[in-house]
Amino acid sequence: MKRRALLASAVAAAALLPSLRSAPRPAAAPRVVKPRRLGHGDRVGLINPAGATFAASDLDVVEETLRALELVPVRGKHVLDRYGYLAGKDEDRAADVNAMFADDSIKGIVAIRGGWGCARILPLLEYDTVARNPKVLMGYSDITALLLAVNAKTGLVTFHGPDGISTWNGFSVGYVRRVVMQGEAVTMENPSVKGDNLAITRDRVVTLRGGKARGRLAGGNLSVLAGVCGSEYLPSWDGAVLFLEDTDEDIYRVDRMLTTLKLAGVLKGVRAVVFGKCTKCGPGEGYGSLTFEEVLRDHFAPLDVPAFSGAMIGHVADKFTVPIGVEAEVDADAGTIRLLEPAVL
Repeated sequence: MKRRALLASAVAAAALLPSLRSAPRPAAAPRVVKPRRLGHGDRVGLINPAGATFAASDLDVVEETLRALELVPVRGKHVLDRYGYLAGKDEDRAADVNAMFADDSIKGIVAIRGGWGCARILPLLEYDTVARNPKVLMGYSDITALLLAVNAKTGLVTFHGPDGISTWNGFSVGYVRRVVMQGEAVTMENPSVKGDNLAITRDRVVTLRGGKARGRLAGGNLSVLAGVCGSEYLPSWDGAVLFLEDTDEDIYRVDRMLTTLKLAGVLKGVRAVVFGKCTKCGPGEGYGSLTFEEVLRDHFAPLDVPAFSGAMIGHVADKFTVPIGVEAEVDADAGTIRLLEPAVL
């Protein structure tokens, strides 16, 4: 009887092997495809692939912002739809993304806001259409899932930068212009304004491990990235410069999500790590919490690669525009990210 049970267990285990072998893995890096730079008079599609826009006036502000950049905003069909906290049904949000890529008159695409929902539409996107019609795609926060999936599936360089409702101030607009519109291989460096102080007190960088390294930029919002780990919608992390950001997370949750990345193999093989801003990421209630810096050191120090935190990436008014898929050099002592090539044609 015992022998029969063992044989049954062996058969059951063997039956699982095909599914284990076919488990999704990060995509092998396709060839790099750069979109055409945005220029005066270009039509830019507005999409809402994640959270709903509850006030129509928000969309008016987004359109005025793009017009101030001498771009022509074009609303997606479903941008003001709502399905609970989502900006419409999954198939409708995906349809807007597909339509904007399929429309030859649209030269760039900007997400209105983040929130939650991009991961839900990834299986509904027409990646062949995207590959045939490369164009600028930009946003941040939950838009991370869309940016990474498009890059992984097509090789298209995508842009972790302001979304429509972001603060489009001089700092942020400067990087959008230089990276997306002028095609500069910029060096991203935090502002160094002291004001009345004798030393810089805001937006300081923290060197976690010094040194320089080069690699392909990939990353985005930590919680969104952790949420799609193990899927087919992530690029290869071998040789990558991993950048991360997040907001409104307790430190133990940051620890948990970084542990998820570690266990999923994301941290293995990266050449450098940049953690941007983690706004409103405190220890929460209670006592005995690790500090944010201690958590970062716990996870990044064993990698033995250059790493720093505090870069202007994330839920902050002053934002870098970080192209996913472009080669860059990180200087963890200086706290800089230098593009080694233009991100657009």
